[in-house]
Amino acid sequence: MKKHTALYCALLLASASLAAAHAQTPAAARPPTATAPQPPAGLYAALGEKAGIVRLVDDFVERLVHHPRIGSQFKDTKPAPLKESLVNQFCQLSGGPCVYDGPEMGELHADMDINKGDFNALVEALQAAMDAQGIAFTQQNRLLALLAPMHRDIITEH
Repeated sequence: MKKHTALYCALLLASASLAAAHAQTPAAARPPTATAPQPPAGLYAALGEKAGIVRLVDDFVERLVHHPRIGSQFKDTKPAPLKESLVNQFCQLSGGPCVYDGPEMGELHADMDINKGDFNALVEALQAAMDAQGIAFTQQNRLLALLAPMHRDIITEH
């Protein structure tokens, strides 16, 4: 429980600092998605390369569609394309050879009415999936640090 609290606090701090950095820039003037940060060396291998990312995403998507708070948001989502997109995104972000060619996060989530609680529930589901896959806590933090900047494009309801 202690590690989840630390990770949650780290994400909140990252979110707060990102929000503060962008608070003075009107939404219309911001680019749709921040430039992807450089992947930490060795993260792709630490996640188990593509096969490990596929296992992680399979677990993660199952947790999302069955989640008591946000599962209903995935009722009309076809799991296979979602999994493929997430695998490519996680693979690319972690330094793997995959290419994410899906829509920008802001475009994709614009009409979904996602609030901070929904986003936090998604992060919790991802953490649980990473725990279940035996991904080390430090590697979890490294992946989440790459994903955290997307919150401003995903959270559409304030």
